[in-house]
Amino acid sequence: MKTSKINFKKFSLRSRRREAWYLFIFRIFTIIFFLNFYSIKSSAIDVSARSAVIICADSGDIIWGKNYDEPLAMASTTKIMTSLLALEEANASGNRSLEITEEIVNVEGSSMGLKVGDKVDFETLAKGMLLPSGNDAANATAILVCGSTEKFLARMNQRAKEIGMENTLFCTPSGLDKDNHHSTAIDMALLGAYAMQNEEFAKIVSSKKSLADFEDSDKKIWLKNHNKLLDLYPFCVGIKTGFTEKAGRCLVSCAEKNGTRLVCVTLNAPDDWNDHIAMYNFGFSQTKHIDFDDTNEKLEIKIKNGEPNILKIIGATKFSRTFKNDSDAQVKRSIQLFKNLKAPIVKGQCVGKITYEFNNKIIGENLLLASHDVKAVKVNFFKKIWNAISSFFKNIFEFTKKIFIK
Repeated sequence: MKTSKINFKKFSLRSRRREAWYLFIFRIFTIIFFLNFYSIKSSAIDVSARSAVIICADSGDIIWGKNYDEPLAMASTTKIMTSLLALEEANASGNRSLEITEEIVNVEGSSMGLKVGDKVDFETLAKGMLLPSGNDAANATAILVCGSTEKFLARMNQRAKEIGMENTLFCTPSGLDKDNHHSTAIDMALLGAYAMQNEEFAKIVSSKKSLADFEDSDKKIWLKNHNKLLDLYPFCVGIKTGFTEKAGRCLVSCAEKNGTRLVCVTLNAPDDWNDHIAMYNFGFSQTKHIDFDDTNEKLEIKIKNGEPNILKIIGATKFSRTFKNDSDAQVKRSIQLFKNLKAPIVKGQCVGKITYEFNNKIIGENLLLASHDVKAVKVNFFKKIWNAISSFFKNIFEFTKKIFIK
């Protein structure tokens, strides 16, 4: 009987090849697993909205988004801009009393209950827009502020550009669908963050209801806020709901927790309340604070005819801004000093400012102050001439030296 001989060298080679193949497959699956894990972590949120975004209110840094630059109808969230302009007009004009006309109330959709002959002020109109989403209040604001809807729309669109809303076109003051009336989630987030800096605006949108008084009348109306997120999410502090058949359910909201303020926007979102709660739960876990402190940094500038002739300047205050955890936070810092600074200068006098920019938007400013007095020193006529001559020959010498060095 023949006995078969085993080729151990061949067997060992095959084993090593098989082990190498198994190791290669294991590494491939490991890479795929971590890529999927990172993808899940980066998407992080499953929302019903067609377009959504959540940003840091003070810096504008985007924490998370979904199709946030897609142009869409935004319904009555439009009234954020309209009511903000109404409140600014109230501040500028002393919040005068206004009479409601037939032209004003002749508008479809939701209403705050205005009647011909009613007398209201701009703050009441702002409440009527922001709480029950009154189209009549929006129409009244446009006509009473600018004399016509067309002129008011021009003001709305101009302000949008100033805020940095790059892809927004207001065609109605109320948000009713008309022409190419549209915005984006990121634009509406910037508007929401900007509007919340207005104290009266922030006070109104944080109220669950408010009493509207009508002048020269016993008429009083309780205005109820449509924003249910004030009840559903404990950190919510406003802002505005919206709905049309074309736009679907729209919501711009703001929440604040442990000193961090975020703004969240969903456009065309069937489940907007839960979308916002999920986005906030994620968003607050993804932020960091960066401090900007100029109070300890002393800059020095030369003051002509001053005693002392060197002025040390410091920042007036310190502040912080919120950014996404993994953000590079490339903040540009620039110093602007007032022109023609000269003695005398007193301690605490403002001599310039420091500006901080993030993504081409100003996120903070700090005044620069003199840290000490600088007295004016009188210079006689002959000394002025001597200084001028000395400066002239010094410049010639420097120019000549450069030529010979080259």
